[in-house]
Amino acid sequence: MPGVSRAEDEIGPVAELAERFEEHRPHLFGVAYRLFGTRADAEDAVQESWLRLAAVPRSDRDGIRDLRAWLTTVVGRICVDRLRSASARRERHVGTWLPEPLVSRPGDGRAPTPDPLEQVVRADEMRMAAVLVLERLTPDQRLAFVLHDGFAVPFDSIADVLGCTAATARQHASRARRLVAAADPPPRAEAAEHRRLLEEFLTALAAGDTDALTRVLHPDVVFHGDGGGRARTARRPIVGADRVVRLLFGLVERYGTRLTRIGVPVLVNGDLGVLIAGDRSDGDPAAPGAAADGGRGLPIERRVASIAVRSGRIVAVFDVADPDKLTHVSP
Repeated sequence: MPGVSRAEDEIGPVAELAERFEEHRPHLFGVAYRLFGTRADAEDAVQESWLRLAAVPRSDRDGIRDLRAWLTTVVGRICVDRLRSASARRERHVGTWLPEPLVSRPGDGRAPTPDPLEQVVRADEMRMAAVLVLERLTPDQRLAFVLHDGFAVPFDSIADVLGCTAATARQHASRARRLVAAADPPPRAEAAEHRRLLEEFLTALAAGDTDALTRVLHPDVVFHGDGGGRARTARRPIVGADRVVRLLFGLVERYGTRLTRIGVPVLVNGDLGVLIAGDRSDGDPAAPGAAADGGRGLPIERRVASIAVRSGRIVAVFDVADPDKLTHVSP
């Protein structure tokens, strides 16, 4: 274009490319989050995919026939190297490792969610139980399973990402599929049932009603806690209704009954849960929540709790108290 520099001439196409990329950002975040289980890593991978796309010469960009598929493969390539190094870091994690919760406000049900990312978060495969199961897979299995079974990426493309043959990529996905099926993560419950069980759970806990709490728990319930070594919670999964009931009432004994009163409802990976913003009562009768307990109990760390449901009972409780996983969660 006469009188216009090449840099200025490129502004229009780059802006148009950025708009096209933003259309795919929620999808790419969903891919990366399922692979990483952490929001920050997922966001970093998505941003890196944009930088790689923007660096592609304009003449070559025109040859990208399916931008969504191209970006999905690029995000997978970015993720797999980080996943391989992340495996060693997670082996050093103190206690149980849980996915970073994706927390949002519950809607009022009167209008559809306007944010595309919110719709991605509420997808069935993004629920806490489903993402946690992926931690049982090797990085290569996880990537092959998520890209192929979750997003229909062909094995030839997955093989290119993993640096292996298509047959090997297919084997990774097949083994992952068997492991996921054996783990049998509970499906997402209907919203009304989920809400009812959560309310009954919290009511029984607040009332100190052992029988009522036991009735709402599945006999094989598992309590998963992730404090990262810096917050108090169970360091290993606690299995069985009787043991989980003792643990829960032990927490009430430790923190005081204000533990059951200061939570606010939130959506955790699309399911209703509770955000406990924490307090600093520490025996101070003037502090919030301390008066009703006479100052009894330790200060409560900020945490996010959610449940999974099977056969009309709570089959899993997820308690995320690791401060590093709550940096995106506002009170």
